[in-house]
Amino acid sequence: MRYVSTRGAARAAPLGFTDILLAGLADDGGLYVPLEYPRITALQLQAWARLPYADLAFEVLSRFAADLPADTLRDLCRRTYTAAVFGNGRDPARAAEIAPLRPLGVEGGAALALLELSNGPTLAFKDMAMQLLGQLFEHVLGATGAELNILGATSGDTGSAAEYAMRGRRGLRVFMLTPHGRMSPFQAAQMYSLREPNIFNLAVRGVFDDCQDIVKAVSADAAFKAGQRIGAVNSINWARVVAQVVYYFKGYFAAAPRIGDPVSFTVPSGNFGNVCAGHIARMMGLPIRALVCATNENDVLDEFFRTGVYRVRGAADTFQTSSPSMDISKASNLERFVHDVVGGDPARLAGLWRQVEHHGGFTLDDGAMAAVRERFGFRSGCSSHAHRIATIRDVDQRYGVVIDTHTADGVKVAREHLELGVPMVVLETAQPAKFTEAVEEALGRPAPRPLAFEGIERLPQHFTVIESDVEAVKRFIAAHTGIVAA
Repeated sequence: MRYVSTRGAARAAPLGFTDILLAGLADDGGLYVPLEYPRITALQLQAWARLPYADLAFEVLSRFAADLPADTLRDLCRRTYTAAVFGNGRDPARAAEIAPLRPLGVEGGAALALLELSNGPTLAFKDMAMQLLGQLFEHVLGATGAELNILGATSGDTGSAAEYAMRGRRGLRVFMLTPHGRMSPFQAAQMYSLREPNIFNLAVRGVFDDCQDIVKAVSADAAFKAGQRIGAVNSINWARVVAQVVYYFKGYFAAAPRIGDPVSFTVPSGNFGNVCAGHIARMMGLPIRALVCATNENDVLDEFFRTGVYRVRGAADTFQTSSPSMDISKASNLERFVHDVVGGDPARLAGLWRQVEHHGGFTLDDGAMAAVRERFGFRSGCSSHAHRIATIRDVDQRYGVVIDTHTADGVKVAREHLELGVPMVVLETAQPAKFTEAVEEALGRPAPRPLAFEGIERLPQHFTVIESDVEAVKRFIAAHTGIVAA
């Protein structure tokens, strides 16, 4: 399996998995994609359905990481996906199962269920990929004695998941950009209370998109990136996205009446990484009927899937909502999907993203949008604060299950796309304790919280407030790496 940039610069020299694992963005500003998607046969699907999560992860990832020895990759998966790492489940009887399916009920003739992805160290789905990424980084760096300075941006959960996965690991430093004052108190406390010397939190005066733009600008500076050994953990990193493909297979096997029957998935999404993993699973041959992208009031993705218009917003037009991890108006991973929509044509793809850079967006023609809906199976919808509160209340009253605000966005939109006889799986985003204010508004009581996280908001917090300025971030990184530019 070899990889190229969506924008074409690497076409003459495709790279291996370990090369792009450490690279993040391609040098031309594009995202890495495989030359082709591996296809899974019906017999393989039958065999994979019986595997524990760690071994399922090995089977999926081995199709994308041919340059890693099989025994090494299998060992890394088995060390990552354990009950000890993913045992923060709200139901102790289910703690040993990785990504269990929680059936809710039958609505509109369809079985509705949640795929529980938030039982990892930071109570968010990002742990599912990030814990493996930490193992992969440490292994690859350890083999060469190299160092990596990870630069990331987060609207909430990516940052804590990355820091918990990378803290204390040899050869790794993490510089995480956050939108100052725009995360929930729990999310901020998870990150800012860490005191490991290899973790640096930078609170940017701006919104998430400003943070993401800085990461891209730093990564686009080839000399600085090479000199300071900059890598990425955001979903611009291919390994991060492909590790998330695994739980679509797990959710499918748990929800499908028979292997081969269709299942639909609804995914709360802002940056398009989580639902992009579902697209990859579908391209591999997993029988996914529909991939439903759920947004909040920042509805860039919903607008795109309804109209074909991709229109980014500025900071002033990005709303601060009660599902803050989706307060995003530039969906980085959409580039990977559009690359497939245009048939892998790098020139056409690069032209579309030049329109984004110069005009703030682009419009796909009717033919391309027909492919988006019919060939690739995408649907979408949006939600509001009132919808979230009503959905949290309804799911609690009807099923006795407390969900977080992002998952509520997913359930609300999923209900608009139910199809008779086709199971609908909503990907859970986080445990409700991370957004307890909204949960308390809906239910009149605090969200349930694992004992290990009691009082986390009262811990001392350590972070640096910084202006939304690329050069300021570069200076901070250079001052804290100990690397002297040649």
